[in-house]
Amino acid sequence: MLDRRRSALIGVAIAFLTGTAPAHADAVLDHVGTYVWERDEAPFGGFSGIEIAPDGASFHALTDRSHLYWGSVQRDDLGIVRGMTVAGRAHLKDSSGNPLPPGYTGDSEGLAVGADGRIHVSFEGLDRVVTYDDPDTAGAPLPRPPQVPGMGQNAGLEALAIRDDGTLIAVPERSANETIPFTALAFDGAWTQLARIRRDPRWRAVGADFGPDGWFYLLERDFRGVLGFTSRVRRMRLTADGVQDDEILLETRPLQYDNLEGISVWHDGTDIRVTLISDDNFIFLQRTEIVEYRLRQTQAQALRN
Repeated sequence: MLDRRRSALIGVAIAFLTGTAPAHADAVLDHVGTYVWERDEAPFGGFSGIEIAPDGASFHALTDRSHLYWGSVQRDDLGIVRGMTVAGRAHLKDSSGNPLPPGYTGDSEGLAVGADGRIHVSFEGLDRVVTYDDPDTAGAPLPRPPQVPGMGQNAGLEALAIRDDGTLIAVPERSANETIPFTALAFDGAWTQLARIRRDPRWRAVGADFGPDGWFYLLERDFRGVLGFTSRVRRMRLTADGVQDDEILLETRPLQYDNLEGISVWHDGTDIRVTLISDDNFIFLQRTEIVEYRLRQTQAQALRN
């Protein structure tokens, strides 16, 4: 009994120190590396979305002021990010070809890049999703999504992901209250309410992606005041019968990272990797971080298999 208790306490301590999920979870995320991305230009910062290419060598990154960056990722022999080279930047435009201003109409939050290369961006404030065949051309707004309880000017369509079949999934930042589930909206020619995702008190949805394993990964954030931000990553299956196999993979400590808002899930040739990006809110005390984790199957899942 004492040995079991000691092992349990050690497991809890390791989870606290590393920010990983408890050892009984089916899978956990192991930290790979953190890179602080800096660039001396006014539009740089406020990143709310990121997409890493399937080979891990290139990226798209979205700011919350309608600027989209793209380029290449430099990695060392261990696959750890050592640099981000910008190949281009575009100021996203409205359907008339006018650059979007910051604020109500230009608060870009969610990013999803389809297999066809088209770029999809969700906005809060004026809640909508816009598709770009090219980031330098006018946007093509989708039909306006339905308003669901909890959506507001600073709590709109924060998280956006795209399935292999091209269906877009959008999740508002919050629900009607902390005990009412998030509403996941789906667009496949028309908007529908796809699923209701459990919401735990304090946590808000800020990013989403579908992994190469078909699971839906949700990034959530909690602001702890002077203690800064905490983040967690969940994965689940979105099925016709609703949400299944919902589990927490990662919960970070206060001040462990900055304000993580974007998530990209991809395969590095060996394992599934999760890349996160932080929003520095254009405040000099904060920073833009690229944080990467690798998915590890736990013994609990191995025993099931």
